[in-house]
Amino acid sequence: MIVYILGHVMTIVAALMVLPFIVGLIYREPECIWFLAVLLGAGLIGLALRSLKSEDTVFYLKEGCVATGLSWIIMSLIGALPFFLSGAIPNFVNALFETVSGFTTTGASVIDDVEALSHCMLFWRSFTHWIGGMGILVFLLAIISMTGGSQMNLMRAESPGPSVGKLVPKARHTAMILYMIYTALTVTMILILVLGGMPFFDSVCTAFGTAGTGGFGVKASSMADYAPFLQWVVTIFMILFGVNFNAYYLLLLKKFKQAFGMDEVRWYLGIILVAIAIIVLDLRKISASFGTNLRDAAFQVGSIITTTGFSTVNFDLWPSLSKTLLVVLMFIGACAGSTGGGIKVSRIVAVLKAGLNELHMYVHPKSVRKARLDGKALDESSMRSILVYFAFFIIIFAVSVIVVSLDGQDLITNFTAVAATINNIGPGLSLVGPIKNYDLFSDLSKFVLMFDMLAGRLELFPLVLLFYPETWKSLSGKVRK
Repeated sequence: MIVYILGHVMTIVAALMVLPFIVGLIYREPECIWFLAVLLGAGLIGLALRSLKSEDTVFYLKEGCVATGLSWIIMSLIGALPFFLSGAIPNFVNALFETVSGFTTTGASVIDDVEALSHCMLFWRSFTHWIGGMGILVFLLAIISMTGGSQMNLMRAESPGPSVGKLVPKARHTAMILYMIYTALTVTMILILVLGGMPFFDSVCTAFGTAGTGGFGVKASSMADYAPFLQWVVTIFMILFGVNFNAYYLLLLKKFKQAFGMDEVRWYLGIILVAIAIIVLDLRKISASFGTNLRDAAFQVGSIITTTGFSTVNFDLWPSLSKTLLVVLMFIGACAGSTGGGIKVSRIVAVLKAGLNELHMYVHPKSVRKARLDGKALDESSMRSILVYFAFFIIIFAVSVIVVSLDGQDLITNFTAVAATINNIGPGLSLVGPIKNYDLFSDLSKFVLMFDMLAGRLELFPLVLLFYPETWKSLSGKVRK
């Protein structure tokens, strides 16, 4: 069944390469032939793997995690081939880094001159964000039918957040609804950008980067060269794509009270407003223009907390307080159930409420009170899952910083490089700031950062399970389910 899923993933990625191939034909770019070659090769192998479907179609969460982890690795390898074979990125490790960064919606780049890339390569680079934003397996669930709880096990393994539930009784219909909302928001953004004066090609690529909260742009200056109106449009949509998509579904059902009453959404918007206010005040030290400060602060706060990674200014030159606040926002991240990365607001809120509840228990030992989120009590299983996530996150983060430090870069560069990749943001500070890139790292460090990007996007466990020997013993039948 895992091989069967991988076959589907390969054929989907191959089919999606038709779009950059068409873009190459429109702009008469010879490099597009490599998309055709890769899609034919990957498509044929994918079709062969799909023919190996097992009679046993039972699919547990364990299999869902393994299938998800392997799917993201395989689609990254396939997605890197056009960059490498065309010579757009002649080093395969760099091509793979750029592709992993794209699919995981990180936006960390190793390319010095983005504008030198052909239209078809720029399109594919941004399109990987859109594909990875909602998830390739969520898309798979929307177009194929699977039995029993297999669908939800795949969705739980790939979807961002501490918990995933169905919007409607069938998981397949849930996946379809999510992609319909995702596509509608993307198309709306493209139309507004075009009406605002942005070229159509730029609008499509920018919308892909915003929708997937990825941050790959078509200009070396990211969003700095676009008009203030367009920067505000991108700011608003970055924040919208960082909202839990369940809220949009509730709005469609006209359940406004439930949508606006979600604790996570209110905290998310509150954190954004407070962060903007603090940074606007702090920027008065270097600029007297309130309007410019407000626009830059709103854009960068929206970009960092949603883990998009676009930039309008070199925020590495901002005062220390503003930079520190942006680093904190890197870890907080967007809402669960959005296309954003980071630890997620819901986890932060849950831990804060559990901590306050623990303090209350010290003062009133005989009282019985449980931490609540959206009116529901946080049970021991949910809290254990969140705390284990934090433990793994800290361990992976610490080990990554230590390994990356072998390259000899300064602490701020190493710390923010790992923070920006494991939280799927892209730009960090110092040598990996918004006007720099990640090409300075060794191949070993790049593989560590690629692991961090994949782990961050997949909520750690689907990727970590691939390195846990007991997983493979269980799958091979040596350990009873």
